[in-house]
Amino acid sequence: MTIEAAGLVEEMRRSDRVMVVDKVIKKKRCRRKIVRIRLEKPPRVLDYSATLQKLFHSCRNVFNGPGTVPSPTDVRKLCRILDVMKPEDVGLSRDLQFFKPRSHEVEGTPRVTSATIYKCQNFELCIFFLPATAVIPLHNHPEMTVFSKLLLGTMHIKAYDWADPFDSSDFFTSPSKSRLAKLKADATYTAPCDTSVLYPTSGGNIHEFTAITPCAVLDVIGPPYSKDDGRDCSYYRDTPLDHDEQLRKILDDDEEDDTGGRYGWLEEIEIPEESEMDGIEYKGPQIVDSMAYDP
Repeated sequence: MTIEAAGLVEEMRRSDRVMVVDKVIKKKRCRRKIVRIRLEKPPRVLDYSATLQKLFHSCRNVFNGPGTVPSPTDVRKLCRILDVMKPEDVGLSRDLQFFKPRSHEVEGTPRVTSATIYKCQNFELCIFFLPATAVIPLHNHPEMTVFSKLLLGTMHIKAYDWADPFDSSDFFTSPSKSRLAKLKADATYTAPCDTSVLYPTSGGNIHEFTAITPCAVLDVIGPPYSKDDGRDCSYYRDTPLDHDEQLRKILDDDEEDDTGGRYGWLEEIEIPEESEMDGIEYKGPQIVDSMAYDP
């Protein structure tokens, strides 16, 4: 177990949580190192959350499997649920030691921790815990629609879309084989805030999270990562684009947004060391999956 994971264990103990390390396994998604930890529920944590259950049932109806994208109506439906979700709906509280200012700095690069609430072939519900200064590096979500809800903390998000996802011409590829991408977001967010949504080819499909303070993010991913189905995670390094005259002739016609119409070159890289995550077993309010009991 890493220093950061051990610190998280000790912090949860102080908040009436008891963790027991079970085993270490490997998981392909983002090549995370999964450390399964059993959490006993602290006092006053509900066993059932109506909001979480409503989210689950809506996901059942909205996500129809690989190759499909939720309709605008379904996207709005999920956003309405996620926008009102509170930390308590997944068993969290800002009073937990993890979310309080640290009295000392953690040595080395802080590691991200994740907990899977529910996962099936069509969608996944999971929470990411980021200590202050921790980073989920710039990565993509191939053929996926992802809803991200910042539950606690302050986080900086940078996100790109390919300038032309269907164009393989030399114009959109640099001599170093980097691809041209448009910056869709480059801002800091503090909970509570609205849900962000990314789509297979728009909305900031390639994004990076940097925690300003300790953060908790709820992700709804449909469909989940699957190497066997061609939905593997890729990582990138970005280089801001200095517009030359040739680029201006094409890019200046594009509508500007809150990023100022900025572009960058994205180069695919090997899996960064900071992409490895520690995993804990989810022990918040449980989802009632009636279909799991059907004969």
